Amino acid sequence: MKDVKVKLLKPGAKMPVYGTEFSAGADLCACLEQAVTLEPGETRLISIGISMEIPVGYAGFVFARSGLATKRHLAPANKVGVIDSDYRGEFFVPLRNHGPIPQTIEPGERIAQMILMPYLAANFLEAESLSDTLRGEGGFGSTGTK
Repeated sequence: MKDVKVKLLKPGAKMPVYGTEFSAGADLCACLEQAVTLEPGETRLISIGISMEIPVGYAGFVFARSGLATKRHLAPANKVGVIDSDYRGEFFVPLRNHGPIPQTIEPGERIAQMILMPYLAANFLEAESLSDTLRGEGGFGSTGTK
C-alpha cells in the first residue's frame, strides 16, 4: 500500500475510501451543501471537495460505481476521467443521468470510484513500417464473437 496525500478543501469533503479490503477502486463522495437533482440527459460537475498528490508515474482513473450506473443510470459523462500526477486542483466528477427519470444526489453520497494505476510515458517515433502480426489490420469485430 502506497501513502498518498489528500487535502480536504471544503466542509463536508470526505477522504476516498475502499469499500472492502480487496476493492480496486476507492469511492469518491459528493461534496454538496444540499442535494442536487439531475434531470434525464443532464450532466453536472459534482464537487468531490478534495485535491490529491498522486505519485509520479501514476494517474487517477475515475470510473462509474457499478450499482449507481446500473440501478440509477448515473455515471461519469466522460466515461473514464484521468487525473494526472501534476494536478493539484479540486476533483470534480461530470456526472450524467443516462436514465428516463430525475435522480437526486445527496451530500456525502458515493458517486464514482478512483483507481490509482501506473502508466507508461511513451516516446512516439514516426516510422515507415510496423512489425507484422497475425491480426494485421483487422479492426472492430475482426477476431470473431466466440
